[in-house]
Amino acid sequence: MASASEIGCVTVFGGSGYLGSRIVSKLAADGFTVRLACRRPDDAMGHVQPDTHADIQPIYADVRDESSVALATEGSDAIVNAVGLYVETGSESFEAVHELGALNVAHQALALGAKRLVHISGIGANLYSQCSYIRARAKGELLVRDVFSKTTVLRPSVLFGTRDSFLNTLVNIARNSPVLPVFGRGETMLQPVYVGDVAQAVVKALTAPAAPGEIYELGGPRIYSYRALITLVLTHAGLRRLLLPVPFLIWEILAKSLSIFPRPPLTTAQVTLMKQDNVVSDGSFTLRDLGVDPTSLEATLPSYAFSRS
Repeated sequence: MASASEIGCVTVFGGSGYLGSRIVSKLAADGFTVRLACRRPDDAMGHVQPDTHADIQPIYADVRDESSVALATEGSDAIVNAVGLYVETGSESFEAVHELGALNVAHQALALGAKRLVHISGIGANLYSQCSYIRARAKGELLVRDVFSKTTVLRPSVLFGTRDSFLNTLVNIARNSPVLPVFGRGETMLQPVYVGDVAQAVVKALTAPAAPGEIYELGGPRIYSYRALITLVLTHAGLRRLLLPVPFLIWEILAKSLSIFPRPPLTTAQVTLMKQDNVVSDGSFTLRDLGVDPTSLEATLPSYAFSRS
């Protein structure tokens, strides 16, 4: 297996995204040469930390186009696939990105002799889900591991960090309404994980001897009900709002009606994910198995722009 000293160049697909940019910054800060592979490389550097620019090479790649994947991968010692699609538009489908796109990355990692491949999936991936997004995530894992058997799969829970869309969106909605609608009764259990910890887990997965071929479920140190999480965040934002339970059927109808927009604020995939607990499974390998001590949400909330604590 590859050691840390054998990995010099890492290609990160989806490197301009919220998680991908943190992965790129962490790798560069740790001394790796990083290829930031995305569809808009000219704008990509604005998403990473400025003090790490010297070690980052933006390059065009679309995981749906295997030739561009090959060009971005050639000469790299390791590959990270952090591409995520949450809303289908035109040719950008869950199947095209999370299944066939992930397969293209795995094919080229194998063909070009990459020593490591880290595939980012998500807790809750399920081949038998009624949701096409969740099915595609699970199928993508299987396809990738079938081609590149030593793939390390990371399944993070919902991400938090000062620029996240999850908690910041909640607060923005609360600021504009005296009532905050809640998925169901707010009883869904969540184990949010700090985006920086996931980035660190990627670095560990690229170098740890035991990581190849394993699946890790990444969650934070605490599990919250959705209602308790909202209450915690609103307290830090200095807001008091009425939490209104809304049946999932209503959320589903709303999501379907919003699907006509190019970038809907709510999708059926999000509703489906909120129906089930999003926590680390018993017996799973976790952040600590990769040598990462999970960061608590309570320790991070004071650094959010909305926090008054």
